Amino acid sequence: MLPVNRSRSQPRAGRSWPFSGMEFSDSRRKPHFLGKVITAVVLTALCIYILKQSPGFGGTSVFSRHDPGVTHVLVTGGAGYIGSHAALRLLKDSYRVTIVDNLSRGNMGAVKVLQELFPEPGRLQFIYADLGDAKAVNKIFAENAFDAVMHFAAVAYVGESTMEPLRYYHNITANTLTVLEAMAAHGVKTLIYSSTCATYGEPKKMPITEVTPQSPINPYGKAKKMAEDIILDFSKRSDMAVMILRYFNVIGSDPEGRLGEAPRPELREHGRISGACFDAALGVIPGLKVKGTDYPTADGTCIRDYIDVTDLVDAHVKALDKAEPKKVGIYNVGTGQGRSVKQFVEACKQATGAKIKVEYLSRRPGDYAEVYSDPAKINHELNWTARYTDLQESLSIAWRWQRSHPNGYGRS
Repeated sequence: MLPVNRSRSQPRAGRSWPFSGMEFSDSRRKPHFLGKVITAVVLTALCIYILKQSPGFGGTSVFSRHDPGVTHVLVTGGAGYIGSHAALRLLKDSYRVTIVDNLSRGNMGAVKVLQELFPEPGRLQFIYADLGDAKAVNKIFAENAFDAVMHFAAVAYVGESTMEPLRYYHNITANTLTVLEAMAAHGVKTLIYSSTCATYGEPKKMPITEVTPQSPINPYGKAKKMAEDIILDFSKRSDMAVMILRYFNVIGSDPEGRLGEAPRPELREHGRISGACFDAALGVIPGLKVKGTDYPTADGTCIRDYIDVTDLVDAHVKALDKAEPKKVGIYNVGTGQGRSVKQFVEACKQATGAKIKVEYLSRRPGDYAEVYSDPAKINHELNWTARYTDLQESLSIAWRWQRSHPNGYGRS
């Protein structure tokens, strides 16, 4: 059988291809087609490169990596009153910030203000999550490259804690344990913990120093002390840098009027006295109720140390800057001045210019007569000193925000 000769003695007729409404022969089409292919490949490669640099490509983002010279701080409770002010300060100081909040006490309006102020990619992200969900918390830590945690998230009303103690132990103590476990699992080495002077209870001697015995008398203070104990016990066996800040009574708002305090209406009766004063001045409530006039103080009302929120967040930033591995710092954050509730009410009247009706009632459960700080340690070790110490001035700044935001972060 003869072999088949597959060669052709005659060339094949040129095949034509329709392209852009015209026909070209093979000899003319090949260079043009090849150029198109090369261009398409180059453009595709360029698009892939650009996408890879974009947040969210392949499930990753700028927040999931450590960048030289950038400190990424997780702010739990960053939609709340103090947490949002802390996030604002961190962003102003060029930190990268992730806010985690379940909005049970925080306000999405505060987050939107921050997003509008700092819209640049890689500056701020918000994650809606509950710290009581250990699986969700672990996922957040797994997907983000945090350098430090500022842990503000907590329910924080003394009176409410006496009525709902289990809620406070779960929200404060158990949730702090969950955050600490996630930090340990993912190698996050710095914790700035938001604590309270309520852990001291009612000391026999004033002012309160960091070595004053801790004997809390309400579930809020007890839950915070338990959380402190957990942190301190863990830190003994780790190389974590820990700063515990025990606040006194927080007042005020952002001096530039961008943020303020906007508690939910149903929580007003448990809130800070400043909020109640402003509500009375705005006519939201008929008057101010002062609980307790028979305390062993000069005018019979409680004495407290009122710290402006701007000073408070400054203390947090200084604590973050000074935090060192394998070291624990514990500091009182206050002015060192005690002012009575009656003095506070008079300052509020002056700040608002309103005639506020005051009703005096019996004591509130879980309250104590006199609490104010000795801030010498934080003055010396962190070079921090309260600057906004004029009570009426702090209230005037906060009043400007309240007056221009009668519905909080909602529509004015």
